[in-house]
Amino acid sequence: MKQVNGQKLLDALGSGVDAIRGRITPDAPMDRVTWFRAGGLAELMFQPHDTDDLVAFLKLVPKDVPVMVVGVGSNLLVRDGGIPGVVIRLSAKGFGDLELVGDNRIKAGAICPDKNIAAMALDHGIGGFYFYYGIPGSIGGALRMNAGANGSETSERVVEVHAVDRKGNKHVLSNADMGYAYRHSDAAKELIFTHAIFEGYAEHKAKIRSDMDGVRQHRETVQPIREKTGGSTFKNPEGHSAWKLIDEAGCRGMMIGSAQMSPLHCNFMINTGQATGYELEYLGETVRQRVMEHSGVKLEWEIKRVGKFMPGYEIKEFLGCATA
Repeated sequence: MKQVNGQKLLDALGSGVDAIRGRITPDAPMDRVTWFRAGGLAELMFQPHDTDDLVAFLKLVPKDVPVMVVGVGSNLLVRDGGIPGVVIRLSAKGFGDLELVGDNRIKAGAICPDKNIAAMALDHGIGGFYFYYGIPGSIGGALRMNAGANGSETSERVVEVHAVDRKGNKHVLSNADMGYAYRHSDAAKELIFTHAIFEGYAEHKAKIRSDMDGVRQHRETVQPIREKTGGSTFKNPEGHSAWKLIDEAGCRGMMIGSAQMSPLHCNFMINTGQATGYELEYLGETVRQRVMEHSGVKLEWEIKRVGKFMPGYEIKEFLGCATA
């Protein structure tokens, strides 16, 4: 695996890092972070102690150094050439809080697992959050991509979102400011979400528990939840189900190297062994080509792909479908 020089970048931040309370790791292996268990190195990874620590660190990072944030790594495919610049990985201690802040309102830290907010809502008889029980990710990712399942979406529950920008300035965004659409938000890409306020409604615990049990049973029956996967690979095109298009194109169970479209749920891509980022992305682009050829429908990635290709292992475009 190609090594990067994260220590050089760390040195460039100057003596100000001495006051930083979080963990700074040069040349951090991303295959330990992502659920795919694949990908190259992050030039520099920073795990802030809390929001103020994040603000202080960002003010040290030169403007020309790219910064990106990762959550629990569930919806992320890192290319084998690694990620240049700084990767912010929020810690559970500093950004995993979960508390009631009013009638039927819940404050959740960005790294809080989606299923935890569903469980808390059940404990307090707050309806509208059961769908989170089936989403394999964290609140920050859910806010960014308007995560949803079982006919419900994040946008239905958000009151306000707290974030920090690239310069270390704090922001508070309303639901309208987020510009939500299907699996999308218009929030500036540079914003790092720290926590959010959600609102549900009073509902009997028995009804909430029943809905959550339905989500759990569905996941255990039709999704490869015990595999190394990133969740749904492609968005559902308008009027279609991605998995049906993939199945009809003959891609169920398709493999490239150790990467496979799950035989159980063919919109889930899995790492069956030691798949590389290249194999996973190449498989995904091959599926897009097959679906386009069979049905004329262009699948869009739901998995976020980041980082650089290894020289000689660039993924070519298929039928005009962009790869980045």
